[in-house]
Formats: sequence, C-alpha cells, structure tokens
Amino acid sequence: MTLELTTVPLQAYLALAAILFCTGVWGLINSRNAVRVLMSIELMLNAVNINLMAFSSYVDGQLIRGQVFAIFVITVAAAEAAVGLAILLSLYRNRETVDMERFNLLRW
Repeated sequence: MTLELTTVPLQAYLALAAILFCTGVWGLINSRNAVRVLMSIELMLNAVNINLMAFSSYVDGQLIRGQVFAIFVITVAAAEAAVGLAILLSLYRNRETVDMERFNLLRW
C-alpha cells in the first residue's frame, strides 16, 4: 500500500489568509477593547505571513525569500505587541480601563 501525498493548492492558502485577514479587520473595526484590537492586528499580520509562505513555495520552491520576509514580519509583530502592551499597561494604570472610547489623552 503506497501513501500518496497530495499538495494543498495555492488557492486554499489564499482563502485561509483572506478569512484570517477579514476576521482581523472586523475585530479591529468592531472592538472597543484595546487588547482585542492588538489581537486583531496580530491576526492580520499572520494572514500576511501565510501569504508570504504560500507564494514563496509556489513561485520559487528552492529559494527562501518568503520565509525571510515572514521572519521579519514576525519580529516586527513581536516588537509591536511588546510596545502596545506596555502602552496599554500604562493607560490601564492611569485610567483603570482598556476601553478605546475612554482614551482621550490627545484631545483638547
């Protein structure tokens, strides 16, 4: 009995990335909680990573250009999460809420 490995088509990866990205945009628009906004941004960045990896293996299977760009996106996302959580922690200590509608520090 031989085991046949079937490859997943590029459209499946693109559909998954589109669903993740749309979920992230929906969460970014509809959420009033700042932690959910950060999680939505992370979802959108992960959708970009899926696209980078899928196109990299589809276009040039031997080169690792998409993987390198995905690693850069992951490092930027980690830095964004660390800075964003530090800002949220500071705002929570001052305002005692993470509701986005109650942050009015830059208003006159």
